[in-house]
Formats: sequence, C-alpha cells, structure tokens
Amino acid sequence: MDIARPNVAKEKRQKRIIYGAIAAVVLIGITVGLSRLKPAAPNVERNLVWIDTVKRGPMVRQVRGLGTLVPEEIRWIAARTQGRVDKIILRPGALVQPGTLILELSNPDVVSNAANADSALRAAEAQLTNLRVQLESQLLQAEAAAARAKSNYETTKLRADVQQELFRDGLVSELELKLALATAADGAISNTIEQKRYAFSQESIKPQLAVQEAEVERLRSLAKLRQDELEALKVRSSMNGVLSALPVEVGAQVQPGGNIARVADPSKLKAEIRIAETQAKDIAIGQLSMIDTRNGIVEGRVARIDPAVQNGTVLVDVTIVNELPRGARPDLSVDGTIELERLDDVIYVGRPAFGQEKSTVGIFKLAAEGSEAVRTQVQLGRSSVNTIEILAGLQPGDRVILSDMSPWDANDRIRLN
Repeated sequence: MDIARPNVAKEKRQKRIIYGAIAAVVLIGITVGLSRLKPAAPNVERNLVWIDTVKRGPMVRQVRGLGTLVPEEIRWIAARTQGRVDKIILRPGALVQPGTLILELSNPDVVSNAANADSALRAAEAQLTNLRVQLESQLLQAEAAAARAKSNYETTKLRADVQQELFRDGLVSELELKLALATAADGAISNTIEQKRYAFSQESIKPQLAVQEAEVERLRSLAKLRQDELEALKVRSSMNGVLSALPVEVGAQVQPGGNIARVADPSKLKAEIRIAETQAKDIAIGQLSMIDTRNGIVEGRVARIDPAVQNGTVLVDVTIVNELPRGARPDLSVDGTIELERLDDVIYVGRPAFGQEKSTVGIFKLAAEGSEAVRTQVQLGRSSVNTIEILAGLQPGDRVILSDMSPWDANDRIRLN
C-alpha cells in the first residue's frame, strides 16, 4: 500500500529554488569575471613595423627640403626700342661672351632717325666751322684797324713833337703847332677806340662760338643716342655665360623695355631650398648645409632667408662652398639638408611617423621578451630630419615602434608575430 508523504513536493520546490539561485549566482560571477578580463591583444606582423632603440648621446638637429640650382648671376637683356624680330642667331644653351650677337631686330623708323640725327649733326658742325671762320676774319679786320690806328697815332704824335721843337726855335707858327697837336690828339682817340674794338672782338669770339658749340654737342648727343638705338637692333650679350632663355621667335614684335634674352653664368650656382614653415624658425644666416645633386654632395652656407611664406614653405638661398660636381647645371633638382645645432648629451630615437616636436604622443614600447608592445605616453622635444629628442616616457635601451599605428588606436597593447 502507498504511504502518503505530504512534504515531498515541498522539498522538491525548495531544491529547485536553491539550484536556481546557485545557477544565477554562478552566471553572475562568470559575467563579472568575463567583464573584468582584458580584451585579447591584436596580432601585428613584426616585419611590417619599424622598430628602433632609444639611445643617449650627441644628436645633430637638421631640416631638409627640396630645391633647385640657380645661377647667382643672371642678366636679362631688354629691348631698347620697338622692333620686329628679324633673325635669331643663337638658341638657348649657346655659350656667349660680351658682344656676342644673339638676334637682330628691324625698325625702319630707328634707321631713319639715326640718319636724320647724323645729318643734323654734320650741318651743325659745318655751321660751327663757318662761324669760326667769320669770327676769325672779323678779328683780323679789327686787328688791322687797330694796327693802322696805332701807326697813325704814333705818326701824328711824332709830328706834334717835331712841331713843338720847331716852334721853340721859331721856325713854325703857333697855328701850325696847334694843328699838329690836334691831329695827334685825334690819332690818340682813334687808336684807343680801335684797340678797344680789337679787344672786344677777341673777347666776343668765345661766347659766340659757345652757343653754336652747345648746339653741336646737343646734336652730337642726339646722334649718339639714335646710333645706339640703331646698334641696339642687334641684340648682343653683355657678359660671359650661357644663353639660358629666348622668349621670342622670328616675326614677333617687341616693345621698349621688354625682356628678349636671358644670359646666366653656369659656373656660379646657388641652391634655392624650400623648407616647411614649421621647420624654418631655427634657420639662421651662415648655417652649414649639405646639397645633394644626385651626382655628389657639396657643402654650402645659408646666405639668405626669404621673409615671406609661399605655399607653406620658406625659400632659403644656399651658396655653394665646394666645387660643383660634373653635370650640375641651372634648374637641376637637389635635396638640401641644413644643420641647425648640435646637442651633446640627449636621449633620442628615430623620428616617428606621427607627432610633432614639443608634444606628447602615445608610442608602443616593446616588452622585455619582445613579443608584446604596450602604448606609452612619451614627451617629445626638439626634432631633426631623422631623429627626435625624448624628454620623458622612455629610457636608453627601450625599443619602440615608430611606424604609423593609427589602425590600432583603440588598443593599448599589441602582439608581434
């Protein structure tokens, strides 16, 4: 017969409640435990990242930029008069010397003006010669008149003296003496007047000639100007060098002052280097620079810094100290490295792909075993082309990843395979 057990159902319910509570507690514990676990570190291929070791010692601060070689001495040849390009003698690349004919212009008006100016000069010179002859003739006439007046005066004076002697001896009358004295006085006056007239003629020659001489000089200057304009139709080089540009062709019209040819000295070149404006603040005149011409490296010195910024760069002129290698020519692309300063004892590392100088960035530092890397906050100092100073966060001997790690910005730890 069945025995009634009224507490069995109650006991089963209690067991189920206890088991459910235990399961809930276990589930909550597992959830809490899993939430406290660190996420698994992503794997990164070691050969895809750039790893460098932090060092301590001297560091050379440098900045680098691209540029070109340009001549130190460039001279543009401008047209002096309006004209048409009639003939081109030389093309860019030709060696030239002072006086070398480059091209010829034509302008009939310039030819006509030169001929007219030359004719006017010749006429003025003939007029000056004629005036000089006339004045000399007038001077000779005045000189002759003065000589006659002097002779006449001396003769009448001599007669007057003789009459006085005869009058004292009673050989001539008083009337004859007075007539002789009056004649002598008239001769003296005439002599004085003619001598003054002769002196005036001498003195007036120079002012009269000066007026015509000034006109001749004016016309001579004008004729020279017109002749120079005529000669300028033949465009010539004014220095030794190479014809580097000829921006005109046969038949082209040129205006006065327009540049028609450029001559440069290829033996004296300088480098124009463009430096990023953020790196140009420490550049100073006289700093050492190394110019890579792709065919050799030459030493240079900073000679000029452009005060203006163009397209985010600053133009720096570097004069070349050493002899340029063969193949160096104007407009050749070069790399320029300027030495800013030498730091004797600093902690430094290769420059990372991210982060600017005097900033704080997160850099992955390798653990001792080298299989993992942990993000570390590093304070950066002064920078160079390939290195940067470490102010805090790293010590000499630490190995860090310098590659761009932006794909793992959400992770503070990575594993290197």
